[in-house]
Amino acid sequence: MNVLLIGSGGREHALAWALSKSSLLKKLWAAPGNAGIAEIAKCMPLDVTDHAAVIAFCKANDIGLVVVGPEAPLVAGMVDDLDKAGIRAFGPTAAAAQLEGSKAFMKDLCSRYGIPTAAYGVFTDAEAAKSFVRTEGAPIVVKADGLAAGKGVIIAQTVAEAEAAIDDMLAGAFGEAGARVVIEEFMEGEEASFFAICDGRTALPLATAQDHKRAHDGDTGPNTGGMGAYSPAPVMTEELCRRAMDEIVTPTMTAMRTEGMPFSGILYAGLMITEKGPRLLEYNVRFGDPEAQVLMMRLQDDLLLLILGALDQSLDSRSIHWRSEPALTVVMASRGYPGTYEKGTVIGNVADAAAMDSVAVFHAGTARDGDVLTATGGRVLNVTALGRDIREAQMRAYAAVDLIDWPDGFCRRDIGWRAVERETPVT
Repeated sequence: MNVLLIGSGGREHALAWALSKSSLLKKLWAAPGNAGIAEIAKCMPLDVTDHAAVIAFCKANDIGLVVVGPEAPLVAGMVDDLDKAGIRAFGPTAAAAQLEGSKAFMKDLCSRYGIPTAAYGVFTDAEAAKSFVRTEGAPIVVKADGLAAGKGVIIAQTVAEAEAAIDDMLAGAFGEAGARVVIEEFMEGEEASFFAICDGRTALPLATAQDHKRAHDGDTGPNTGGMGAYSPAPVMTEELCRRAMDEIVTPTMTAMRTEGMPFSGILYAGLMITEKGPRLLEYNVRFGDPEAQVLMMRLQDDLLLLILGALDQSLDSRSIHWRSEPALTVVMASRGYPGTYEKGTVIGNVADAAAMDSVAVFHAGTARDGDVLTATGGRVLNVTALGRDIREAQMRAYAAVDLIDWPDGFCRRDIGWRAVERETPVT
């Protein structure tokens, strides 16, 4: 089978790496891909916002399956257009992708169907939003309604900070994504990521993960798209996983069918583990980034077979197997990220790091000019390792990081700290 993978980030490199191991794969293409993906797939400079061009490419190259990595093409209806053209695609329809594309849609769905989440309000008027904030008090969470590349969430510690965030969003700080704001109750607890692969009827749970959103050590600094992750997340006990399925994921699948938009693809629940149990922070409709990197390192099954099972609606007869070893990934980012950073800086010794035992280096914002690897984005490399426990995976990942020669890059040095604190070292 010829497969086209849409995307260019670390998530897509990890998915390409997993897909490339399938016995069903004939040829793997990626659009647009990156320097790492180019080592295992044929990268094409397709404009993925031009659905007609993507369809034409698929027909010209006998593509049997399109795997859509990022959220933006899903929200824009790429799966719908591919389906209409008779091309199989993995991911939700535009209607179902509203679970991520509109936080107001997701919150309203939770409200109608009793899915546990934070109390909230939705506003397009700044004064009404500020009045809500003054009534509720701080801390409080202000979110851009639409897609904002993981940066449209402000946890305001004061009313004044919340009011400033409202003004910024409604004034266009996040473009159309901030034309509406969702203001939520601040929930206390520990965050975790819970994933399921879905076929419209059945949701099959995947492994858990936990990521680090803040840019700097000690969970300080601005929110980012994610500076590292590990799997499994020790906070997600078997009981909490069961409750996440019973109280959040399964009711959402039922709600979406009832609403006439059954969900097929990857459902990623961002959870807050509170004293009363799991509550939904947000939904994403694709693998997380950098969570996909640790999940793919641990997945023992054929990813392509799982995807085809979702498309064939046969997940109710399947199970998924995982390595017992945990995985941890460290994001190396351009200095200055998530603010202003320089592009085109040179990175060396990546191959040496990737050659380490139980280590993979997944590329995100990279390009290659001959033998020279350069950074083209904010988050650039995902240095990922397996270990007998999180502590060993962490040590391996940072040993690999230290081999990479990139003076213009930086990373957090404490990825996995919560899990390490919980662990009894394996002897």
